[in-house]
Amino acid sequence: MQWSMPPRVLQVVAALIALVALSAFTLGILNAPSRGRMPGEKFSGAAGAAPLAATEATPLSQDRIEGAFQPRELTDEEKEKAQADKEARQEAADAAKAAAATVPPGVVVPGPSTAAAASEAPPPPPPPEEAPH
Repeated sequence: MQWSMPPRVLQVVAALIALVALSAFTLGILNAPSRGRMPGEKFSGAAGAAPLAATEATPLSQDRIEGAFQPRELTDEEKEKAQADKEARQEAADAAKAAAATVPPGVVVPGPSTAAAASEAPPPPPPPEEAPH
């Protein structure tokens, strides 16, 4: 096999890599605790730093992760349609009140049917857009 560096340079690089590996292993042994402990076992040595007490910590809720739901802005056409629907409902209510005022006493005027009331209900809002992941 032909190397692109002289053999002496390769020996120096190999020696440096071996020195770094050996020193890392030695420092790992020297800094290891004298005795390990099981999970949940209290530390019995000298008191280290006090455990943190987070008094103002609050769990993450879906709103804090994604942000509060913000409805989309209506277009001008949608605003005009909603205003026209509102005015039509108001006119129908005024007409019903006027008709009820002119009916002689004792006559019962049937109210609007449930099918007509259901057709006047506004359509459900569009589903919210999926938040980015």
